[in-house]
Amino acid sequence: MNQTELDQLSINTIRTLCMDAVQAANSGHPGTPMGMAPVGYVLWQEFLRYDPADPIWPNRDRFVLSAGHASTLLYSILHLAGVKEVNHHYELTGELAVKLDDLKRFRQLDSKCPGHPEYRWTTGVEITTGPLGQGAAASVGMAMAAAWQGVQFNRPGFPLFNYDVYALLGDGCMMEGISSEAASLAGHLKLGNLCWIYDSNQITIEGSTAIAFSEDVGARFLSYGWHVVHVADANDLPAVRAAFQTFRETNDRPTLIIVQSHIGYGAPTKQGKKSAHGEPLGDSEVAGAKRNYGWPEGAKFLVPAEVTANFQAGIGARGGQLRRAWADLTVKYQAAEPAAAETIHRMQRRELPDGWDREIPVFPADPKGMAGREASGLVLNAIAKHYPWLLGGAADLAPSTKTWLNFEGAGVFAAGQYGGRNLHFGVREHAMGAILNGLSVSKVRGYGAGFLIFSDYGRTPIRLAAMMELPVIYVFTHDSIGVGEDGPTHQPIEQLASLRAVPGLLVLRPGDANEVAEAWRVVAGLKHETALLILSRQAMPTLDRTKLAPAAGLAKGGYVLSEAANGKPDVILLGTGTELSLCVDAQTALAKEGIHARVVSLPSWELFERQDAAYREAVLPRHITARVAVEQAATLGWERYVGLDGQCVGMTTFGASAPMKDLQKKFGFTVENVVAAATAQVKKATSA
Repeated sequence: MNQTELDQLSINTIRTLCMDAVQAANSGHPGTPMGMAPVGYVLWQEFLRYDPADPIWPNRDRFVLSAGHASTLLYSILHLAGVKEVNHHYELTGELAVKLDDLKRFRQLDSKCPGHPEYRWTTGVEITTGPLGQGAAASVGMAMAAAWQGVQFNRPGFPLFNYDVYALLGDGCMMEGISSEAASLAGHLKLGNLCWIYDSNQITIEGSTAIAFSEDVGARFLSYGWHVVHVADANDLPAVRAAFQTFRETNDRPTLIIVQSHIGYGAPTKQGKKSAHGEPLGDSEVAGAKRNYGWPEGAKFLVPAEVTANFQAGIGARGGQLRRAWADLTVKYQAAEPAAAETIHRMQRRELPDGWDREIPVFPADPKGMAGREASGLVLNAIAKHYPWLLGGAADLAPSTKTWLNFEGAGVFAAGQYGGRNLHFGVREHAMGAILNGLSVSKVRGYGAGFLIFSDYGRTPIRLAAMMELPVIYVFTHDSIGVGEDGPTHQPIEQLASLRAVPGLLVLRPGDANEVAEAWRVVAGLKHETALLILSRQAMPTLDRTKLAPAAGLAKGGYVLSEAANGKPDVILLGTGTELSLCVDAQTALAKEGIHARVVSLPSWELFERQDAAYREAVLPRHITARVAVEQAATLGWERYVGLDGQCVGMTTFGASAPMKDLQKKFGFTVENVVAAATAQVKKATSA
């Protein structure tokens, strides 16, 4: 069998594995995997710098399946290439990442082949994809990380980081706005290490793309500053090879390869005919496809021995040689650049550098205080100065979110100047979130910032970050109706409750400058959690910690900030953020009426719930049923802490446009109103 025949046999093996997996599950999308099998084969077998025996080699090329519904394409290639499994401790197990049995159990419980690729579940999956466009945008973050790492760590004779990033997109990815946001930024940054492969098959779930999508995608990307290459037929292997070679030779801008393909194995699906895009082919169609490939019709999950040997001789041998050469280079690098090598070691393992927290400020008591965002800016700069791989920016709001790194040497990440640590995302909250995910899976510690209300624009990448257990950091400011005159369009109400509902997401709303500092201490040390800092625009008093509990209590999520004078509270006041000092003032006012109140700071529900039952009982004793929560946000969820009979001083409308003090009075965020609520609670408890 000559190489041309072997190539075709390998491609058809990918196709039939994809068909069989979808058919066995009676669920999935076989069309794109079948149509793009030649492109996937050429990329992995001939171009991708990747060692199946060490799939977390730091300088490997990345392949992102943005069209996540085509997951069987990736799973089949991972199996045929012999990619080895890495466990959650980043140790090789010696097992295949995707066994044939996993493909046979596609979309079934505990299979390594879920419906859409999942990071940290299946080795070889570089990032979780499925929501269309997310993988494409995340690949921009990966490419930025590669460029940044190259500038930071490469030395003459030591090209330690020079990996490329490939992403496979479908028509749906191109329709989603996030891909446009990310492509615009990638073109602006001239990321020559980024290649998007667009499977232009003109089919979506509803039918032909002509019903909703008629733009010239190539022209759009040319306007973004990309290099655009066309491949007229996905089955034309020489043309596919030439396209990838063109990408390799293009260093001054990203590359888009537009590949024309047919869904499934034959002619394009006609309107009204069952499409292979969104459902299994059916037994008869599978048999017909196999006949078309010259494949045994009755064979299922057939992997010819020649195909396995072909992959071993191709990507296996080539990737192994590349990885071993890189490993030899790192040994010499460690001897020549020990400090840089140590930084790389810690970055790859998500460990903190020595002395990272030595300049975190302690803020003196101050009745006027400062805004949460102001305190955060000071703390962020104090940490980042000693945390070399912490970098980030805002969605065009760094001056407002105070997230600009202003110490000497911080620099700006820009086209051709990739060593800076300040990132300009532009007004692109959605792409910013996905790019942060791409940075994080590349082991760069990224943060992004914006107004809390605009977290809605980036909700999907936030959710995916939590799902992937990535230590992405968000700094969301302008956290309440304290935004004032900007009005209800800019006043977040339901955002806190909805973000707290995301599994695995750590939400912190600190109540004074020292709690902000402690929140950053918690966040900096995270390895597998996404964290959100929710900060005020307006000043909040810096509490006197000589009279109140230390702010270090924030690390437990909630703590007794101020105990009742007699140690026997009649009522508990719970607050977060700017409302914490309001609770302290209300405690003083209640004492004058003979009511003893305990003030509890509860900046992070998630951290508080992790504490043992004894600690939580000590902070919120069951027998004290009189409770009032105070927070300038939707009250949903607070019943967990105040009980069904407790009271919440919160928001039930979208706010209004007016000066902040007028809004606080209108919506009841006053000492008088909190005192009235507490008094009513005490009366209710004593009369029960």
